[in-house]
Amino acid sequence: MTDELDIIRATFRADTARAPRAAARRIAIDEAAQKFSRQAQGSGPVARLKGRVRGFFERRQKMTAMKWNGALMGGASLAAITLVMVTAGPMLREQIVAMPEAKLEPAAPAPQAEPADQKLSGQLSATVTPKSAEKEEAYLAQAPMADNDIGVSISKAKRGRVDGLAAMDSLARSPMVADTEAAPPAYHDQGRDKFKDITPNPLKLAKDEPVSTFSIDVDTASYSFMRGALNQNVLPQKDAVRVEELINYFPYDYAGPSDRSQPFKASATLMQTPWNADTKLLHIGIKGFALNGQEKPKSNLVFLLDTSGSMEEANKLPLLQNSMKMLVDTLGPEDTVSIVTYAGNAGTVLAPTRARDKAKIIAALDNLMAGGSTAGGEGIRQAYQLAEATFDKTGVNRVILATDGDFNVGISDPQELQDFVERKRETGVYLSVLGFGRGNYNDELMQALAQNGNGNAAYIDTLNEARKVLVDEAASTLFPIANDVKIQVEFNPQTVSEYRLIGYETRMLNREDFNNDKIDAGEIGAGHTVTAIYEVTPKGSKGALVDDLRYGEAGKAGESSELAFVKIRYKLPGEAESKLITQPVTAANRTQSSEATFAASVAAFGQILGGGQYTKTFTYDDVITLALSAKGEDPFGYRAEFINLVRIAKTARGMEQLQ
Repeated sequence: MTDELDIIRATFRADTARAPRAAARRIAIDEAAQKFSRQAQGSGPVARLKGRVRGFFERRQKMTAMKWNGALMGGASLAAITLVMVTAGPMLREQIVAMPEAKLEPAAPAPQAEPADQKLSGQLSATVTPKSAEKEEAYLAQAPMADNDIGVSISKAKRGRVDGLAAMDSLARSPMVADTEAAPPAYHDQGRDKFKDITPNPLKLAKDEPVSTFSIDVDTASYSFMRGALNQNVLPQKDAVRVEELINYFPYDYAGPSDRSQPFKASATLMQTPWNADTKLLHIGIKGFALNGQEKPKSNLVFLLDTSGSMEEANKLPLLQNSMKMLVDTLGPEDTVSIVTYAGNAGTVLAPTRARDKAKIIAALDNLMAGGSTAGGEGIRQAYQLAEATFDKTGVNRVILATDGDFNVGISDPQELQDFVERKRETGVYLSVLGFGRGNYNDELMQALAQNGNGNAAYIDTLNEARKVLVDEAASTLFPIANDVKIQVEFNPQTVSEYRLIGYETRMLNREDFNNDKIDAGEIGAGHTVTAIYEVTPKGSKGALVDDLRYGEAGKAGESSELAFVKIRYKLPGEAESKLITQPVTAANRTQSSEATFAASVAAFGQILGGGQYTKTFTYDDVITLALSAKGEDPFGYRAEFINLVRIAKTARGMEQLQ
């Protein structure tokens, strides 16, 4: 009797080579991987194996120069299937008997006069063809299940021009091996976002603490995270709301400097407080020098990209890839791009490459896949090492970290990473952070890295936000014009009773830090606007929250017309000694500009989201009315979007529903 393996060998030698079907191969892999989707991404070996298997096949598809022999590929697959099926035949029959009858189709009886080989060859030729997918999927359920029929069936499958991977596809879909349970939904982190605790700045008495000092902040991550929550019809957690980042999300039409010799210009105005008739708002606006098409310095950029398993969601790695492609499109031909990735370990996937070779950079981004744990600390170390090795003394040197912040391998302590980044400031390499994803976003770590790395932090929730940050505002994102910018306001106790700074809780400095050039502060990029708002209670106003002391000196209003004195310190890039700008605030600064009014509406909204400790009876409807009155031209639609978000907040849930 002819051995079944001899039949297989003879069949393979006689048949014409055929390329395996990529679709069947991919479907089989995806369906097998779904069985393990309940595991947390990046936390187990199954998720990492899934990423490696999928990466292997995707890379193989891209190797168009290599010609594989279809017969060898199909033969290897069929031989493996034959061996498994022959040895496991009795076990499979037992499983079939145990399965519900509704899951099985009755086998078609075979004509006795027809030889077994011809019978099965005809079945396969008619069943498994590109034009009859349903018959292909049902083949194994309909085939007779005699002890040796499985091996013969597989040997004849090649005669019916079905490669091994197509047979695997049919096996995976057939009732005899189908999972009786529905595939579980893909794993999604929820409720693990991390934010630093924020306590609103307290009210200060001008006679006791007349000086307020803080570092400027141009980050916008809080606003886009808040927007992402509201678009899910959920209010953001209070610690996620940093009011100054909401205010500074919007560009303002402040007067700027006329030339580069003065990197920015400051202005101060007084207006009526919308939520309190007895107080005033001191509005400080800063506008950086805009390049406006002038020659930009060269950029040496290192993309530090998180490719761990936790990034395997549509709003993480795929959004990250498209965002970085947008940034690449803004670069000049002589700019340099390098790519470092990290998962279980870290490594360079793209050596320093000129931006004129854009296709090579885009290809490197396209090849990224998620899988494994998160060695973010090692990635940061290697990225800085690469940036220093390719340092451009005449250009801007920056590491751009894109991640969800879930560091779980190696150095992951925020303080330790912060110390490392702080020391690296001296090298002249800036650090910017782009956050992605919800449910597992570590904002606390992102803020610590950005604030101590002479950079800024943004949160990318949509492609529109990526365009805003990396295209429309590319100059302010990439090209710093002033470092360590600090603001100090001295209030006159003779004219001011109380004051409080709205926001900037994580940016407060000691009084003595203002004149200490060793103390780090915020950076301003080309064309950036920065806004800070104080709520001020004039002397003698009935809006004072703190009573005068019975036995203390209450003080009397003097002849001075000044309410406050504003001082700003900054360093030019590459310089170690700071420069000083000063401006008094008097009654002559009283004004009600539309820019200050819109900023006040955003400040009110942020305070209400954070609990509304000082906004009294001011409501979301009041915010909408105020914002509409000062909306202005709004060329990009940012202000209209804000007004819609306030409307959503009126009915949003307090907590996300468990998925």
